[in-house]
Amino acid sequence: MLNYLWGFMILAGIGFGMVTGQVEALSNAAIDSAGEAVTLAITMLGIMSMWTGLMEIARQSGIMEQMTKGLRPVLHFLFPRIPADHKANEYIAANIIANILGLGWAATPMGLKAMKELAGLERERIARIQKKEAAEDIPIRKTADDIQLTKASDEMCTFLVINISSLQIIPVSVIAYRAQYGAVNPAAIVLPGLIATMISTAIAVLFCRWMCKKGE
Repeated sequence: MLNYLWGFMILAGIGFGMVTGQVEALSNAAIDSAGEAVTLAITMLGIMSMWTGLMEIARQSGIMEQMTKGLRPVLHFLFPRIPADHKANEYIAANIIANILGLGWAATPMGLKAMKELAGLERERIARIQKKEAAEDIPIRKTADDIQLTKASDEMCTFLVINISSLQIIPVSVIAYRAQYGAVNPAAIVLPGLIATMISTAIAVLFCRWMCKKGE
């Protein structure tokens, strides 16, 4: 869908430029934007590499484990069916912490790992149900090894919604963008961003809990 959307926007821009006789300006803007994109990518690469490296150091030194323990009550409230000692909790906590610090790019790898663990949990849950059905002489359509998820679990949906709402105390990425484009006070976005993300995250949590209860 996004491919069609971006394709339509590009074709619409080119068509508008040709109709209005601004083909030269359109070409110059495309070239300048390409150069700015490379410059911005290099700038953000350094910033995100630093923060990603710090998070990896925190993980290997045990700091992330301690943070996970600190977030355990929150994680248990949001994901009551995930075992307390499961690896998914660490990845979810790391993702949440990275988002709180505004490190959306650094949060992505942990988010993917968390989704993989949550998918594994759902397969295990389905396998237990099938085992119970087998004990009751109910025909099983698939073996546990062949289980393919056809829909996301409550935990996967909750994690995705909370990840998108993204509570942020220090929006590092946005501050870097603003600094790159010459904002007088790049950090002025901190307070408005905090208020907006607190509201969005609160609504996301309430929505997820309501839908999970409704699904029961």
